[in-house]
Amino acid sequence: MRRRAYALVLLLVLSGCAEKPAAKPVFAPGAAGAGDPYFPKYGNGGYDVAGYDLNLRYEPGTNRLDGTATITATATQDLSRFNLDLSGLAASAVTVDGAAATSAAEGAELVITPAAGLVRGRPFTVVVTYGGTPGPIENETLGTSGWLRSGKNGAIALGQPESASTWFPVNDHPADKATFTLAMSVPDGVEVLSNGVPGEHETAGGRTTWRWTEDSPMASYLSTVVIGQYRITSGTHKGRPMVTAIPESLPADGPAAKSLARTGEITDFLETQFGPYPFQANGGVVVDEDQIRYALETQSRPVYGNTFFLSGENTGVVAHELAHQWFGDSVALTRWQDIWLNEGFATYAEWLWSEHIGEDTAQELFDLRYKAFDWSETPGDPTPQRLFGDAVYQRGGMTVHALRKTMGDEAFFTLVKDWTATHRDGNVTTAQFITAASAAAGKPLDSFFEAWLNGTTRPAI
Repeated sequence: MRRRAYALVLLLVLSGCAEKPAAKPVFAPGAAGAGDPYFPKYGNGGYDVAGYDLNLRYEPGTNRLDGTATITATATQDLSRFNLDLSGLAASAVTVDGAAATSAAEGAELVITPAAGLVRGRPFTVVVTYGGTPGPIENETLGTSGWLRSGKNGAIALGQPESASTWFPVNDHPADKATFTLAMSVPDGVEVLSNGVPGEHETAGGRTTWRWTEDSPMASYLSTVVIGQYRITSGTHKGRPMVTAIPESLPADGPAAKSLARTGEITDFLETQFGPYPFQANGGVVVDEDQIRYALETQSRPVYGNTFFLSGENTGVVAHELAHQWFGDSVALTRWQDIWLNEGFATYAEWLWSEHIGEDTAQELFDLRYKAFDWSETPGDPTPQRLFGDAVYQRGGMTVHALRKTMGDEAFFTLVKDWTATHRDGNVTTAQFITAASAAAGKPLDSFFEAWLNGTTRPAI
C-alpha cells in the first residue's frame, strides 16, 4: 500500500497536478493618466479611490490653504508607485497605511512611492499633508477653472473638466468616483458651502469649522467649496437637507434668490420624468463673480453664476443643473467624448420644464433649433475644444427629443427611468445607451443615433 501511494504522488507531481507555489507579484508604476482619449493625462491609473476625507484650514486674507487629505483606495494592479493630481500646492508629508512614503512633485502630479509594493486588490490608505497658495488652472474648454479668489474674504473652487486638483490631491477623472467629506476651518463670520449633507459647526478661538459629507460616489470635478459672506437658507424637502445660499452682495429677495427658492418644486417635477432624486441632499449656491459666467452641476448643490439672473428670474437654468443630478452626476461619464449624454438630457429637461410651466413646448423648442442649426457640428465626437459647444447642448437635446418621438412616450420615459435606476452611482458610455434604447424600442437604433450624433447633414424627422 505504501508503494502504491508513493507511486500515485510521484505520478501527480510528474503530471503537473501538484500544487504550484503562487507567483510573486511583479510591481510596476501606475499610469500617470486615466487614458481618456480626449484628455489622456487627466486622472491616474493603478488604483480605484473609495473616498476623500479633507481636513483643511483656510486664511482668506493671505489665500493660504493647509491641511490633510485622507484617501482610501484599492490597488487595481501590483503597484510600485502611483500618482495623485495636485496643482500648485506642495505635499510636506505622505504616509501609506501609516508608514512614511516617498513623494515627489512632477508638474501637476504628486508621485508617491510606498515603503512596500501594493498587491493588486489590496485596500490602502494614503494621508497627504499639504499646503500653499492655491490658484486656477487653464484648460482648452472652459478656460480658467479651479481655485479662484472671491472678494476680500472668500474663494471658490469650481470648474469642468478639471478643478479638484487645485485644492486637494485627487484622481481627477470622472471614471473614478468616490465619496467626499470636508471639514474646513475659517475665521468667524465667513461661511463655507460644499457638497452633500451639512454637519455641525464648531467654533473656537475666533474660528469656525464647517462640515459637509457626500456619501454617494462623486466625480472629482463635481466637488466644490464656496467661501465668503453668504445668506444661507437651510431646511428640508422630502426629508432631505435643502441648503441654498446667496451672496450678501445680492438682494435677499432678488431674482437669484427667487429662482433658487423653486429648487424643491423643480426637483419634484423632474422626478416625474426621470425617476427618484438620487442624492441625500439638495440645494444650490449663487456666486457673484464676473469670472464665473456659467453654472455647474456640482453634486447635490449646483453653483450658478449670477449672470443667469441679471434679466430676472431664471428657473430654466435651475432645471438644467438639477437634471444633471441624474444625468452627469449619479449616472456619470466614463470618457469625456460622451458628454452629450449629460448636456443633451439637461437641455431637454429645460424644454420639459418650459412646457410644464405653460411656456414653449418641447416640440416648439425642438422645431426652432431644428430649422436653424448648423448640422456640420456633431455631438458624438465634439473634440476637446468644442466639449461645451452648441452641438453638445442643442443638438444633444434635439437627439433626446427625436428619440422620444421615435420610441413613443411610454417606451421613452420607461427607458429613461430604467437607465437612471440601473446606472445609479455608476459610469456609462454612449454605446451602452444605444444598446439600452434599442432594447427598450424593440428594434436596432444604431442608424438613428449615427444620424443624430455623427451625421453632418440634417437628419430626417
